[in-house]
Amino acid sequence: MSYTSLPIGFDDFEKIIEDGYFYVDKTGLIEELLANIGKVFLFTRPKCFGKTLNLSMLKYYFEKPVDGKSRKHLFDGLKIMSVGERYIAYQEQYPVITLTFKSAKQPNWEMAYASITDDISREYARHSDLLSSEGLTEADKEKFTRIRDREAAPIEYAKALLFLSQCLETAYQKKVIILIDEYDVPLENAYYEGFYKEMIAFIRSLFESALKTNPYLEFAVITGCLRISKESIFTGLNNLDIISILNEEYGEYFGFTEAEVGKMLKFYGCADKMDTMKEWYDGYQFGSTKVYNPWSVVKYMKALCANREAFPTAS
Repeated sequence: MSYTSLPIGFDDFEKIIEDGYFYVDKTGLIEELLANIGKVFLFTRPKCFGKTLNLSMLKYYFEKPVDGKSRKHLFDGLKIMSVGERYIAYQEQYPVITLTFKSAKQPNWEMAYASITDDISREYARHSDLLSSEGLTEADKEKFTRIRDREAAPIEYAKALLFLSQCLETAYQKKVIILIDEYDVPLENAYYEGFYKEMIAFIRSLFESALKTNPYLEFAVITGCLRISKESIFTGLNNLDIISILNEEYGEYFGFTEAEVGKMLKFYGCADKMDTMKEWYDGYQFGSTKVYNPWSVVKYMKALCANREAFPTAS
């Protein structure tokens, strides 16, 4: 039996590949997105179905390395490398903005706003090399520094993704890809904590400027568990493609398909446990695709590696 480790609790694509963890290949998502380039994709899926890992995978595939270190080797042997040069040519060609709202669960508006602007500032810091770009004006650099150093005005943070897009496009002469993870977390939290009005106004301004009126945008991918319909933050976005669990497209890219679960069990010498795995974790269907809960599958697989008679749990 191979003892390749299982990636429980890891959602960084680079770490999983570099450290040799077992990876269920979802790079076909790249080909699907490129076939519809120019859109804003909103994927709504349950928790623990690989949303963060997929966004991490997209970042490493498309991003011009900000640290000068190519990561093309991460994709060696994966599906995307066999689909043709048309798609491979996009690798490491774009500036990428990546933002997660996963931790925006504060009890009041002031703390929630501080958390989000802190995340925005951190993404600016990741792109601090822009301050040496000859294409940016001194005024641009001063504004960039204010946002990065958490000294900007609220309106500057509300349009921070648009401004960062402008700076990146100016410096690299390439349009920008925007990746936003768990977009609905601050909105759901604000609803229950009593400051939804303030949060929806801020998020709407942030998203509308970045996704609706952004001439520097190549495409964007947004993930979340919920689709926020009341006072929609996506009103008027005519290039928005909402992919929920009811859509036929992209069903196999979030969660594990039955074939992928079978391949994993075979890899670890536990093919005889397929019926048990199916009985416990084959409880989802995205479009016409049957999907297994990846978190539960990986946890049970790890238990089986330690004890062939391990009993599955509902976690």
